[in-house]
Order: sequence, then C-alpha cells, then structure tokens
Amino acid sequence: MPPPLWNPATLLPAVSAAMLLAVVGCRPSPQATPDVAADGPITNYTVRGVVRSLKPEERTVVVRHEEIPGYMMAMTMPLAVLDVAELDGVRPGDGIRFRMRVTANDGWIDQIEVISNAPPDAPEAAQAPPGFRVLPNVPELEPGDAIPNYAFTNQFGQRFDLESLRGQAVAVTFIFTRCPYPLFCPRMSGHFAQVQRLMSAGADGPANWRLISLTFDPEYDTPETMRAYGARWNANPEHWILATGALDQIEPFAISSGLYFGRDVDVANMNHNLRTLVINPDGRLRETLVGNEWTPAELAASLKAAATPEP
Repeated sequence: MPPPLWNPATLLPAVSAAMLLAVVGCRPSPQATPDVAADGPITNYTVRGVVRSLKPEERTVVVRHEEIPGYMMAMTMPLAVLDVAELDGVRPGDGIRFRMRVTANDGWIDQIEVISNAPPDAPEAAQAPPGFRVLPNVPELEPGDAIPNYAFTNQFGQRFDLESLRGQAVAVTFIFTRCPYPLFCPRMSGHFAQVQRLMSAGADGPANWRLISLTFDPEYDTPETMRAYGARWNANPEHWILATGALDQIEPFAISSGLYFGRDVDVANMNHNLRTLVINPDGRLRETLVGNEWTPAELAASLKAAATPEP
C-alpha cells in the first residue's frame, strides 16, 4: 500500500512548485458541515496536505493536499488564510491538517495544525517543476502588439483561427474544466457569463464582440467537454467560444499572455495563474487583466470601447 499523501518524505519529490498561483478545485463531500456566510452557505472540509510554500505577506499558503472524497482530486493550490498568525510555526515541507471553507464565490482555510515536520534536508521550494516551460522565443505581449494567428477548435469541433475574428472585439481567458475552486476558473467563467449578459443587454450596443474560454488541458477538455462546460454557464455560441486545440498553439499564446501552467503533469500538480486579454478588432492587444480582481463591468466596458469605432 502506498504511503499517505501527507508524508513529506514521500511527497516532496513529486510536487510541482513553479507557479505559486497554482489552482485546483473542489466539490462538496457528504461529511462536510454546512455553515452560513454573508454570501450564503459555507461548506467545511477537514483536509490534510503538505506545505509547498508560504507567503505570509499575501496571507497565502500553497499546499498539495489529499483527495477530498466526493469533492476534489488531490491537487496543488494556493489557499488564503484570514488570520496570518495561523501560519506561525509552519514551514515548507510540513504536513498539516486544516479546515477548508468554501462558499459559492470564496474559499479560505483555518484551524491549521502541523501534524508532521519537514525532513531536515527538505528544500524550501522546488526549482524545476515537472512540465512547466519557458519559451524564450515567445515574447510577452504588450498593449498594441499584434496577436499571432493561433488556431484552435471550438465546442462544436470546428477549427477556427484568430484571424477569422478580425472585426470583432475579443476577450480571451484561460481555464481548465476540472478546476472548480470558486476563486479561479469558476470565477473567470462566472465573470464571462455576466459579461455576456451585459454585452447583450439593450438594442443599441455593439454586436461585433466575442468571448473565448481557452483550455490549457486539451487532453481532457475535448470539444464535447467544452460544449458541456459552456452549457453550464449558458454560453451563447454566437458570442462565446469554448475552445480547445493543440498545445503547440495553446502554449505559446498562453505564455505570451503571462499565463503559467504545467504541461504533461498529473492534475495534482497542475498549477496556473490567471490572465484575461482584450483584443481590438484589428487583432492587436488592447489590455491584459491580471488575476481575478477585475469585474465583469470593467471587462464589458473595455469590450464595448474596443468594438465601437472611433469617430
């Protein structure tokens, strides 16, 4: 029988730690205890894992945790703590037990307890995570830069390229469908659903706009999977494309956008950050929205401005 995931001596060699904005998601277990927060019910989970890194100044700890039965696979993710004192005495490599608290739109942890100490020779952080690559010939895009003509496949199995969207104002975000943690991919998709409503409201708004949710997990996220995922968010295919494709097209586009993610790694080591692009109808980058703090109203305003010809 393999040793438990929370044993640091057996876990650390397998952990990817390049992107501390790793993210993965969860789904409620039958043993979860409900509670109530301002935005609705809280679901609580007792979880064990191994600390990968700490950022007390950001009130964040990156943990690779065990599977939560019925809710999520073993994953590596940054977890917010409301009280930074919870991280006192915790160091990379420690095995911990904690309470994960999840609402419809938020998530954090508390009641952190060290249950095994890091080995004396445990590295502070891995330097070469499996699967993550930097492509030196792919420069990061800046506002005003022309977007290369990458090609993808939509949720109906139809090939398209970015050149075919000329004349449209386009917003692109990067997701993978197995990531349901509320602060990350679901927030991007929920924001896009709200942008779709905002852009479709009223008869006098522009019609030349598109949203693209592009997966970086194409082996799992087939067109059929993307179509089902889009249906969950009521994606209107006239305006919202759920895209997959080949990694030789996805990877350089993502990296040039400032996105980092693991390649050829298992889901437990799938780390990524968040980027959303706004592309002008002439195919040039208008702006890059970093992280998850932007609002649907802000993106809708940027899309409308891009779609509306200047007088």
